Amino acid sequence: MPGQRKRKRRQEAARRQLAARDAVGAGRWDVVFETRDEAEWQAYMRRLRAGEMRDALPGDESVLRIDVLCGRLVQPTTYRLSAFVADPAGGRDAGDSE
Repeated sequence: MPGQRKRKRRQEAARRQLAARDAVGAGRWDVVFETRDEAEWQAYMRRLRAGEMRDALPGDESVLRIDVLCGRLVQPTTYRLSAFVADPAGGRDAGDSE
């Protein structure tokens, strides 16, 4: 198939980039928004997609993570939006000195 090798290389590069970003010590996930009210969650996401809140979040959507923590009888369902924050030290601990 024409273009298949190129597409596979592009997909593999994207996978490597995500793996490097999610590596231990590369950064952390900060909670941007969290609620237990589904209507509030949907309204927030609607405003986010409409572009009303672009200043509050990073420009790249690949650094966003949506978690839906399913509740049971004891705990209600929780909706959470997190953003990845890269470690300013470049993945190295502050105590490391080489």
